[in-house]
Amino acid sequence: MRIYNKIILVTLLGTLWMVSPPLFAKNQERAVTITEPENFSMVTNPFKVCMEADGLIVEPSDGDPYEGRGHHHVLFSSLPRDLTRPLRRKEAIHLTKGQHCVQLIMAPGKHVIIALFSYGDHVPYQPAISDRVLVTVEDLSEELKN
Repeated sequence: MRIYNKIILVTLLGTLWMVSPPLFAKNQERAVTITEPENFSMVTNPFKVCMEADGLIVEPSDGDPYEGRGHHHVLFSSLPRDLTRPLRRKEAIHLTKGQHCVQLIMAPGKHVIIALFSYGDHVPYQPAISDRVLVTVEDLSEELKN
């Protein structure tokens, strides 16, 4: 009877390993991609910025740093110098409800939009998991005058 139990246990563990290897993968590739708008695109206000995360779980912010989990932030121009502290409200748009998209209205001109993934306590991953795009916001006020 004992051999039978060992065979069942080994079979179950082997099946678990084959069915769900991501549970055991520690160095899974982690990335954040801005899917909308495309890099170097022309946009008009308002426009949507959407992100996707690979190898990470996007969830509402609960204030705790769980490895492999967190939420998106949208920044402009550059990343903060100190990525070891929580992002402040004035330096980023926090998507704390686990959203993947945010609607923006920006001044006409060229802008760098940065997606940065952070733990539930708003501290970014080290090294930073981020992406950036350059967009040009069109000035439609000139077209409206004509």
